[in-house]
Amino acid sequence: MMKKPIIGITPDYSYEKTRFKISEDYTNALLKAGGVPVLLFPGEDFPDFMDGILFTGGGDIDPLRFGEEPIRQNGQISPLRDEYELSLCKEAMERNLPLFGVCRGMQIMNIAAGGGIYQDIEVQTGTTLKHSQQAPRPYATHSITIIPGSQLEKLWRTSKIAVNSLHHQAVSFLGKGFHACARSADGLTEAMEMPEKDFVLGVQWHPESMHTKEQEALFSHFVQAASRYHERRTAP
Repeated sequence: MMKKPIIGITPDYSYEKTRFKISEDYTNALLKAGGVPVLLFPGEDFPDFMDGILFTGGGDIDPLRFGEEPIRQNGQISPLRDEYELSLCKEAMERNLPLFGVCRGMQIMNIAAGGGIYQDIEVQTGTTLKHSQQAPRPYATHSITIIPGSQLEKLWRTSKIAVNSLHHQAVSFLGKGFHACARSADGLTEAMEMPEKDFVLGVQWHPESMHTKEQEALFSHFVQAASRYHERRTAP
């Protein structure tokens, strides 16, 4: 019987409470897809036992990390988390590990590849589309258009779908190797991928909280890629 792939998850960190935390939605989604979730913590060496890494959502990213000064709308940052996740992501990309980024996690992946983000999309783009919903977390509140030929289009076989939206920052320009694979009505990049990799995907919404067949398919596809990586990693 094939061993289940081990998926590293980056937790959020609270300086006030000196605690790491993670939503059970992430671990439940990975378990349902057949992965074994393991938390990763700053200070550890690169986890050689990992078959994939999930970069989770959370607070804002320090603008100095992507060459900008902070604007007033930039929110609470976690220097410990920023430093660890960016270093971890760069090393993981060099090792061709399957990677999945959710919301902040997508932004971390983009910065690690040399891209940029909007510190506040309403101020910096003038969008009138509501990206920080006041609806239940699992509820989809705006649509995205899937780019033909992308990984999402091949997986979902649709050109449009509705997603939840819980962010005020977003990708401004894509890092090296990344291609957009979905956009919102105001033109923001809602998903991105590295086509030459087996699985490097970032999404701006929170699929772990939606519990639909389309969103669960993202985790299944990720875990399948991690299984293939595990086979290569453990091959005699």
